[in-house]
Amino acid sequence: MFIQTEETPNPATLKFLPGKTILAEGTLEFKNKEEAKKVNLAEQLFSDKNVKGVFIGKDFLTITKSLDVEWDSIKPTILSIILDFFSSGGKIEKDPENIESTADIETNYSKEEADMVKKIKELLDERIKPAVAQDGGDINFVKLDKGVVFLELRGACSGCPSSTITLKSGIENMLKYYIPEIVSVEAINQ
Repeated sequence: MFIQTEETPNPATLKFLPGKTILAEGTLEFKNKEEAKKVNLAEQLFSDKNVKGVFIGKDFLTITKSLDVEWDSIKPTILSIILDFFSSGGKIEKDPENIESTADIETNYSKEEADMVKKIKELLDERIKPAVAQDGGDINFVKLDKGVVFLELRGACSGCPSSTITLKSGIENMLKYYIPEIVSVEAINQ
């Protein structure tokens, strides 16, 4: 097995591509060692004290490191953990009971707002998420409130220096173009 790596726009985050499907659907994100206990691979990755975040997508993982260490010093350890996990037949099972997310807060929307939310989710799924996944991240809809769209940035997007530009110049402009009633787009975790 050969694991490729790719840089992301976030210098603290590196994308690892094991060349196989990791999750059949959805994504998983772990921001600390305690959360990582829910998934064996994530827990193993957090055994390195320099790992500060693990994000698992369909066919990639992004690892966020502490700022006081260089990738050259921790990358071999991370590659070894990932290689050992998959070489020994490890699989990641997504158990929604154990995974928390702030995405899609239940809100009672009017008919007009419900239609807007449906359009927002379609645009996110069809146009925005695929582009963001290429950079090792994900964006989830959280809620719509008085024309303001709240999104959760995950993986490489969370804490990325260019995420504000992407959010305002890219995502906000696209959503406003297709849904003129949108006032602005805000990240809940920037």
